[in-house]
Amino acid sequence: MNVIWRTLLIMLRAKRIRKREGDLPLDGISRVRLTTLPTDIDLLRHMNNGRYLSLFDLGRWDMTTRTGLGDAFRTHGWYAVVANETVTFRKSLELFQRFDVETKWIGHDDRAVYMEHRAVVDGEVYAQAIVRARILRRSGGPVTHEELFEAVGFDGGMPDIADWLHEWADRVRLPSARAEAPSVWE
Repeated sequence: MNVIWRTLLIMLRAKRIRKREGDLPLDGISRVRLTTLPTDIDLLRHMNNGRYLSLFDLGRWDMTTRTGLGDAFRTHGWYAVVANETVTFRKSLELFQRFDVETKWIGHDDRAVYMEHRAVVDGEVYAQAIVRARILRRSGGPVTHEELFEAVGFDGGMPDIADWLHEWADRVRLPSARAEAPSVWE
């Protein structure tokens, strides 16, 4: 099953859960149960390292739908883009193994919001990803955190991120899309 079909199923499931249970708080934890499918594995017979990030997207879709952010994005003409992400692996997910994708907003800085994703089996973390995302307007320009939080009725305040995340974001940042970025190997 391609990830697009999984995405659509996750979004439908998230809408049902939201209707039944109400909005997930922006500082809540989203959990999506998945199974490692034949299309997820590589020649070594475990989940392909690139597939983790695709499946962690499902956690973001679930979180976006269940918190009401998806509705706010449509209403205001906003969208989210991943600016940076990093993933760390601990254990391999095997074919047909069940696991949960856990997703949580972990903070923000002056330009972006940060989320953590985990692949979890029986309460044990197998892989973890940190994602830095920007919220932008289709008409151009960024959405402020105040606008974002107000749109979903979140007044709890999102914590500032840890210092190492500031350093990571600075070290992996590429030039702006409007600036030149020649491919020169040193």
